Amino acid sequence: MQHIVSGYRGLSLLVNLNWDRILYLVTILVALLAGGFIGSL
Repeated sequence: MQHIVSGYRGLSLLVNLNWDRILYLVTILVALLAGGFIGSL
């Protein structure tokens, strides 16, 4: 149980430090999916 808690703390620290990069990647993925959808119409 201790390993799970420490792993969760480490993961949340990484997310807190890099949330803007994660948002940037998600935005690019959404734009690519939207472009593919519009292109297939």
